[in-house]
Amino acid sequence: MFCYQCEQTSKGEGCSKIGVCGKSPEVAALQDLLIYAVRGLSLYALAGYKAGITDKEIDKFTCEAVFSTLTNVDFDPARFQKLIEKCAGFRDALKEKLAKAGIKTGFTEDAALFIPEKTIEGLISQGEKVGVKSNPDINPDILSLQHILTYGVKGVAAYTDHAMLLGKTDDRIYRFIYEAMAAGLNKNLGVEELVGLVLKCGEANLWAMEILDAANTGAYGHPVPTKVPLGAKKGKAILVSGHDLKDLEEILKQTEGKGINVYTHGEMLPAHGYPGLKKYSHFYGHYGTAWQNQAKEFAEFPGAILMTTNCIQKPKDFYKENIFTTGLVGWPHVAHIQDKNFALVINKALSLPGFEKDTDGKTVMVGFARNAVMGVAGQVIEAVKGKAIRHFFLVAGCDGAKPGRNYYTEFVEKVPKDCVVLTLACGKFRFFDKDLGDIGGIPRLLDIGQCNDAYSAIQIAVALSKAFNCGVNDLPLSMILSWYEQKAVAILLTLLYLGIKDIRLGPTLPAFITPNVLNVLVDKFNIMPIKTPDEDLKAILG
Repeated sequence: MFCYQCEQTSKGEGCSKIGVCGKSPEVAALQDLLIYAVRGLSLYALAGYKAGITDKEIDKFTCEAVFSTLTNVDFDPARFQKLIEKCAGFRDALKEKLAKAGIKTGFTEDAALFIPEKTIEGLISQGEKVGVKSNPDINPDILSLQHILTYGVKGVAAYTDHAMLLGKTDDRIYRFIYEAMAAGLNKNLGVEELVGLVLKCGEANLWAMEILDAANTGAYGHPVPTKVPLGAKKGKAILVSGHDLKDLEEILKQTEGKGINVYTHGEMLPAHGYPGLKKYSHFYGHYGTAWQNQAKEFAEFPGAILMTTNCIQKPKDFYKENIFTTGLVGWPHVAHIQDKNFALVINKALSLPGFEKDTDGKTVMVGFARNAVMGVAGQVIEAVKGKAIRHFFLVAGCDGAKPGRNYYTEFVEKVPKDCVVLTLACGKFRFFDKDLGDIGGIPRLLDIGQCNDAYSAIQIAVALSKAFNCGVNDLPLSMILSWYEQKAVAILLTLLYLGIKDIRLGPTLPAFITPNVLNVLVDKFNIMPIKTPDEDLKAILG
């Protein structure tokens, strides 16, 4: 195997024996084969889109298939076998549909023609031949750009899938996914064309985050500032982790009146700010962080745990009968809920002891999405003009288990008291419970939401730039980002598509970016690695 799609890949170079995330070589091969199969399907789907022939079932499947290969989502070989077989079936059916419509395709690429083996062992063998580094003769910079594009598309597919669950779609996104995946089979694309597709991926991700924002706010209202307790409440308990608000809503509905309190974990924390979710009286608080102590937190939680998306480190460590998965998440030996009927989870929670007593803890504030922030825009603008607020820092991104991420905690702690920290995504769990005080009633730490709420952060930046009659790059705003997996890659590409410069990225730069490609990013966008908090603050603030 060879995999280097996440930040904590072995030695910063690539996992070759087993994934640091816990992914086996067999699963890695099956994921590679699924991506290969999707590329073949994409040739026909793109031809169909160009001719006005679309298939919503195939669109949905493609997003799910690509999303399933994201870091820490699915480790179940049996599920990948079904996805690969289904992909080939969709490809052949679409080929026939296009032929009946008089559309000639004539694709000769192997991915458009290959026949999946009947056994998992056979599929693994096929996957080993089409992996990330299967072509040793390809130009390293071309390969780098192909992989940046592929990993960006994985992030786009994830956000699009989240939106689909709440009924929001956009054909532009599906068409781009097909274009980008098919491009991985085109040997004639050069650096310039691939750079163009990489930036177009950023645009497509902006569309995806926009429809997801519309889906979330349309279903549950715009987030409002909300205090969330970090302690525990006596009684039975369910912990919901991940990203999908629909799953959380269903859990809340199905547990009403059953004497079970529902807690969030990880990226679910911002859910407490949505009026349509916070109305449930048994939706109590937040338990744990995201990565640093996850194994310990899960082992000690006295109730049932539901994982809704990629939000777990080394799932083999959590093969416990009180953990359940839903949606695309899949691990061998862990019960999977497919139909939104959470009776198994509820019954497990009722059978477990729950918390024996109330436990007082800190509280944290959530709900500072764009509507909430722009509601006090006048106050913010006056604070900047009056020099009460000197600078804004967006300290955001993914968390991870590899050492080095304490940089973000230290950075936030050292931000001067006349500066405001905006944050989003699970990277905030390095400092989310810090009491930074306020500036004239404006909290110095503003939690904008989940990783996809980068859309809100972008809208806030655009609104401020209009208010100050300047470009976003001219605002007193600096972006200090942490990355871990492919949704972070997609968000970074969105920021680059929008022309945002001077981004500081860490803890390390992606292993799939070659020195030459990095030089392009540095020259065009002045993207740079983080150094130390003291050095970076001095460089930014002078």
